[in-house]
Amino acid sequence: MGTNGWHLRGTYLESCNCDAICPCRRIGGAAGGRSTHGVCLGALSWLIEDGRADATRLDGLGVVIVSHYDDDEPGSPWSIVLYVDERADAEQHEALEGIFLGRLPGDIVRHAPWLWKESSVLGTSAAKIEIDHTPRRQWFRVRDHVEVRVSAPVAEQPAVTCVIPGHEREGEELTVELLRVADQPPLAFEYRGVCAYASTFEYSG
Repeated sequence: MGTNGWHLRGTYLESCNCDAICPCRRIGGAAGGRSTHGVCLGALSWLIEDGRADATRLDGLGVVIVSHYDDDEPGSPWSIVLYVDERADAEQHEALEGIFLGRLPGDIVRHAPWLWKESSVLGTSAAKIEIDHTPRRQWFRVRDHVEVRVSAPVAEQPAVTCVIPGHEREGEELTVELLRVADQPPLAFEYRGVCAYASTFEYSG
């Protein structure tokens, strides 16, 4: 890629095995803490509404990360697999991999724990990604690997924010009908009724 910079804006949805409201989030202005079970297993999705890297347009593409970390492992390093929308051409794929794995400098590093902590990238691949972030009925899927379907919002929730889309952004805590990941261990799990979080995001570099 060149040196003219990059910019992404769009919608975000994640789910993990924590109980709702996820204790890792900032709740009513109070900083988050340990995950519910001490080990966090999750799936994160971004749908890019407006994006570019140099002259390469990234509009309409999706990115999904599946993740694992253990609160009691020193430094709680993340293990991740990155999926990039198979509709991306070679330049688009390179740009999205560069942004989400921190190879292209930018402010995403403030939002992505797998970039500021020690982390292991277990794999990256192009995949068929389907994302619908329509409020209150959100879902996303990576063919044969990941499926998340929202069930309902958490009732009477205080202000809840998450570092990945940004604490400066409003969001909504939800529960899921299904969180399923079928990848290599430890990224193989299935949960129902656990937490989810929806918001918008904007990163640049």
